[in-house]
Amino acid sequence: MGVTNFIKGRLMQEGTGTLPVMVKLTKKDKWRIAGGMFAGKMIGLFLVLVAIGFMPAIIMGTPAQAQTPTWTAHETTLVNTANTIWTLVAAFLVFGMQPGFVFLEAGFARKRETVNVLMECIFDTCICGILFWAIGYAFMFGQGNGFIGWGGGALAGGDAKPWFFLQNIPETYAGTGVPVLAHWIFQFAFADTTSTVTSGAMIGRTSFRGDILYSIGVTGFIYPIIGHWAWGPDGWLYAMGTKDHFMPGLGQGFRDFAGSTVVHTIGGMVSLAGAIVLGPRIGRVFKRDGGGMPAPHNLTIAAVGGFILWFGWYGFNPGSTLSAVDMQGIGRVATNTTLAACAAGISAMYMALWFGETKGKFDLGYTTNGFLGGLVAITCPCYWVSPFGAVMLGLIAGIVVYLVLNLLEYLRIDDPIGAVAVHGGCGIWGTLSLGLFACGQYGATGATGADNSAPVTGLFYGGGASVLEAQFIGNAIITISTFVVALILMWVIKLLPYPWKLRVEPEGETGPGGLDVFEHGVEAYPAQ
Repeated sequence: MGVTNFIKGRLMQEGTGTLPVMVKLTKKDKWRIAGGMFAGKMIGLFLVLVAIGFMPAIIMGTPAQAQTPTWTAHETTLVNTANTIWTLVAAFLVFGMQPGFVFLEAGFARKRETVNVLMECIFDTCICGILFWAIGYAFMFGQGNGFIGWGGGALAGGDAKPWFFLQNIPETYAGTGVPVLAHWIFQFAFADTTSTVTSGAMIGRTSFRGDILYSIGVTGFIYPIIGHWAWGPDGWLYAMGTKDHFMPGLGQGFRDFAGSTVVHTIGGMVSLAGAIVLGPRIGRVFKRDGGGMPAPHNLTIAAVGGFILWFGWYGFNPGSTLSAVDMQGIGRVATNTTLAACAAGISAMYMALWFGETKGKFDLGYTTNGFLGGLVAITCPCYWVSPFGAVMLGLIAGIVVYLVLNLLEYLRIDDPIGAVAVHGGCGIWGTLSLGLFACGQYGATGATGADNSAPVTGLFYGGGASVLEAQFIGNAIITISTFVVALILMWVIKLLPYPWKLRVEPEGETGPGGLDVFEHGVEAYPAQ
């Protein structure tokens, strides 16, 4: 209805029941009414704005201004508690990978060396815990110099005392808010993984005492010292690309979010060195000589072991945030971990189907090692890539597993489990893939959430080649250094007299009951 019909005229006398008389307004009256309504609305809006601007000052007694949120002591305690609980849960998941390794290695090994596999994995875990408590943690995460840590420094409030045997440690590690002892248990599980990976390529011909010696070398010295370069608070690769450090003009440091290089490439290269020094198992005939890869003795437990490892990886990768508050980061890392494993399992299966010795068949061994290779590959870039990038790099990881397994077969290097292909080959590929697939949206995790102010961008997303170059340099240095040092270590142990030498006596491999009876006096599957 128009304004004319909106304004009612004067009513007839009250109670007559007649309709009101409508008064026709002039054009001047209409403008006066519209102007009054508009002015009233503007005055009301002005009063609202004034109230918004000055009410805080009236209520609080201070001028209104933007406030930066701050954490109270109680809130900080709650955040640190949540982060600590998350770190411990992740540590338990990573430690839960040990049964997975045991199942995987025992399943792919021969029946007569099953007890030996179980005993090696158990002992490696025990000795790793003692060594990482005594010296390993200080070497890796203590301050020192670019090549080795020992403790103290700014992390401990200026106290320069060493952290050996977990003495003189501060309450929390760096800026994480997580207690050092909780950080230790998480990192111990990582160190244990590296130690267990090492045994995979050396199964079936390593003496148990030789295993003791190289385990001491790996978990006490090789892993923590070389790992310090990339993960230590003052590691020279960690600080690479910054002023007064290695290659300052590069402008990029070496990144390895959860350990494609630090854990898996190191473990893979030690495995390769051990397999080369040991030589193949007695009776092993390679494809180029008319043989082929020996059939695993129990694919059931091997596949189950693979799935247990996959489950444990949800502590390995998301747990490396050390932050329950970085919810987006945790969810993204877990999703990327899943997708990379799925894609790699599929691509490895099809590579075996199209080109493998079981051509035309769907091979369980290749598929299992394939998804494990995808998990290894995504471990470095999991925080910085998108789900699409995770699928792409996972597809390539499955191909890498197939190619490296067959390359070792051609070179007559005996790797019963596929440790070199899965952990070495895919560790290298995953580290490099960050320089290609980092999507340019994510920066760094933190105790109170993500900081995406300086996102990491790879070549395929317009970031240039600088990240790829830094990844290549860091991984190449660690790969070559680990392989050379491990080769020397294995060679020295090989030259020791019996029973401490690296390789078991021939009758230990070929005698009744194999290594199980020769080294441990019992069979895994005794006759009933």
